[in-house]
Amino acid sequence: MGGIVDFEVAFPSSRVTVRELHETSGVPVADILAITHTEEFPVLGEDETAWELAAEAARAVLERNGVSPDAIGQVIYAGSGEWDQPFWSPAAKVADELGILGAHCFEVTNFCNGAMTAVRTGLAELALGGVAPYALVLVGDRLSRLVDRDDPDSKALFNFGDAPAAVLLGREDCLFEVLASSMRTDPSWADYYSGDLEDDRILMRRRGRRQGLGDAYLENFPARVGDVLSTLGKEVTDVAHFLINQGDKGMHEKLLAGLGIPPEKSVFNYHRYGHMGGSDPLIALAGLLDDERLEPGDLVLVATSGMGFTWGVTALEFRGR
Repeated sequence: MGGIVDFEVAFPSSRVTVRELHETSGVPVADILAITHTEEFPVLGEDETAWELAAEAARAVLERNGVSPDAIGQVIYAGSGEWDQPFWSPAAKVADELGILGAHCFEVTNFCNGAMTAVRTGLAELALGGVAPYALVLVGDRLSRLVDRDDPDSKALFNFGDAPAAVLLGREDCLFEVLASSMRTDPSWADYYSGDLEDDRILMRRRGRRQGLGDAYLENFPARVGDVLSTLGKEVTDVAHFLINQGDKGMHEKLLAGLGIPPEKSVFNYHRYGHMGGSDPLIALAGLLDDERLEPGDLVLVATSGMGFTWGVTALEFRGR
């Protein structure tokens, strides 16, 4: 099937602090910390763009692996659909920046589930054949720009940060082979969040006070885990590491408990970062690699979700460097 050859995350230069969020919104510091679990986290600076950071990450990956731009057959840019410019292709812009002139460039919008959706899409494209042996996935969420930090009702989104990334996909010599994935959308949640255009900005707004989204997470993620493990003929005890979007620490802990996966088999970055969109699991994977917590053959489950609402679980096998 192929998999992830290499990846890189590019952190922006700016940070937002809980004190700043308190001053703009009036929400007590303790209430904000209950959501962020950290005093500050990375966000795009005033003059920074997600596409440029994604291009920086991609350039590093291609150079590190000695991959020529001519070897890239697809450039897929994933995120929320709110790019650095409206009515514009960031995939094509990054391709032009990197000298990738023979690829099919396009975007995937699936919010924070977009990165793993793009990985699936890229691998499917590679499976169709063709001359180019690689595909390039770019993660370009701009979540911090979509949050109204003046609005107390938006405090559940106050932990949204930014961390563009690049993932190189290939048919062979993979760092992580993609074994299986399962994704499902519950469309009844489609209108729970949507955007408003205010002062030339798109801002996320929660619509109404419908209850039960947390329960939906705790139902859908285990179902997707069950699908993937059944496909692979594996049990929960075979999972070496379980990674998840860093959106809600309490839900993360409940999910692990419900699945019977001990916390030490997961990664908790809440004390260091906010919710960095589709890059959350890549940051966690990088941490596992840096800390030498992976052994060849390890089964890693990546649980991702996105507004809409979609839940997905992707199974990776670490093949070693």
